[in-house]
Amino acid sequence: MGKTRSAPTLNDVAKAAGVSTATVSRCLNSPERVIEKTRERVMHAVESLGYTPNFAARVMAAKRSFTIGAIIPTMDNAIFARGLQEFQDQLRESGYTLLVSSSAYDPKVEHEQIRTLVARGADGLLLIGHARDAEVYAYLEKHQIPSLVAWSYDPHMHPPSVGFGNAAAMDELAQSVISVGHRRIAMISGITQGNDRAQARVEGVRKAMADNGLDANALTLIETSYEIDKGAEAFGQLMALSPRPTVVMCGNDVLAVGALRQAEKLGIQIPEQVSVTGFDDIELAEIVTPALTTVHVPHREMGRKAARELIAMVEGKSEGRSLCIDTRLVNRGSLAKPPC
Repeated sequence: MGKTRSAPTLNDVAKAAGVSTATVSRCLNSPERVIEKTRERVMHAVESLGYTPNFAARVMAAKRSFTIGAIIPTMDNAIFARGLQEFQDQLRESGYTLLVSSSAYDPKVEHEQIRTLVARGADGLLLIGHARDAEVYAYLEKHQIPSLVAWSYDPHMHPPSVGFGNAAAMDELAQSVISVGHRRIAMISGITQGNDRAQARVEGVRKAMADNGLDANALTLIETSYEIDKGAEAFGQLMALSPRPTVVMCGNDVLAVGALRQAEKLGIQIPEQVSVTGFDDIELAEIVTPALTTVHVPHREMGRKAARELIAMVEGKSEGRSLCIDTRLVNRGSLAKPPC
């Protein structure tokens, strides 16, 4: 019976490549610090030998798991996919692995997932929005787990955030809506309870109304989950009102696409009879008819900067900075002057 072949070691790779074990380690952990010719020789030896780094040894040496956790509200919304892809790419470049969980907008589920990720040794956590119980942050503080908030920006809150001002962005869009003549404004929002991003977007519309001499309390508001069918249903309810609104501002593009679909079913012309706006500027916003006037959120930039900042926090290079990402209005065909 033949001997069991042992797994290749770091020494084997170094010998095959004709370099020191320290050089092999640098190639695997900090490839930018090794000249290309040497790096190629080492990586060729790694591939040909089938060498796999000893992750456990690396964890023990660094006292880190090189794992970052992210808990998002849902995997159904494309906005999180955009940002998380860039977040993951940046983590990978720095030698970290991403673990993702979805809470389905349930704070109890999110709390359980936070505990699970901490128990699995996550070095840091990315969270969406600030709205959660203080005991969650106390738990992270107790276990010394750096955390960072994304998709929301508030420099006065803890933990630090890398995101954008939801209220300010929606305020700017609402100002544009009002400037073309709309006074009867309705909004289809996500569920605001436990969702500070949705709350802030409603606040942004109300602020713009108040700033323009309109009664902010007169905003016709329907809250629903972020689904195309729910947006369609809510739009139908608004169109049954008398007088009906001249513009329907939606909390995100998914709801707005649902509104457009329902308008077509009802034979309502957009924007000739009713205007519709969205928020996020996902791919759907540009390909629907008419294309959506919306707020462009640079999700990839946000994901990239969030990863860099969280890594800096994990590695003790930053105490945590809050960074604001700029949004911008995108004017397309779904917004026009109200009908006479």
